[in-house]
Amino acid sequence: MAQLTGAEIFVEALKREGVKTIFALPGGVVLKIFDVLHQQKDIEVILTRHEQAAGHMAEGYAKATGKPGVALITSGPGMTNVITALADAYMDSVPMVCFSGQVPTALIGNDAFQEADNIGLSRPCTKYNFLVKDVNDLAQTIKEAFYIASTGRPGPVLVDIPKDISMDKVDFKYPDSVSIRGYNPTYEGSKWKIKQAADAIMKARRPVIYIGGGV
Repeated sequence: MAQLTGAEIFVEALKREGVKTIFALPGGVVLKIFDVLHQQKDIEVILTRHEQAAGHMAEGYAKATGKPGVALITSGPGMTNVITALADAYMDSVPMVCFSGQVPTALIGNDAFQEADNIGLSRPCTKYNFLVKDVNDLAQTIKEAFYIASTGRPGPVLVDIPKDISMDKVDFKYPDSVSIRGYNPTYEGSKWKIKQAADAIMKARRPVIYIGGGV
């Protein structure tokens, strides 16, 4: 079992999830990840000029392919810039995994340079979000992020990765499956809601059916 840095685990995990393209904008706290991305050829990195563009491009990729779109952005203003894309993906039920850089773990909550509360900012506009506090949890977290984003009603998931996590080393083992307590997505529609909709259509004199919003 090989020891990998968090940055190497990040890239290897994306490969295991079948990711071929990511949309990204570099920043100080994610440079180690970009170094590893630069050293491989399996994942295409499309650089943008603004984090909002990276988010919308990942969203568009997901809509075009049916696969989760992946964005990689930096901390602080990088995170605040991507919020609109996350909110749009959330409203349209688009599977998307956004990885945000974060200041080193020891500096979180100390008003460090370009620090923002990525978890708090993204909570209203993501299906779920994670703050990775230990490099040992990184592979499992990425596995869960892709699972949550693409199952049940799809949606965006944020994974916040502090700078030190990308540099720490650990034995790498990627999980084969995932089971999340309290998350059991169902693929059956509500019989009561279906009956309610059918009754409304039957009673309508001039029925118009408007479909969307994640259906």
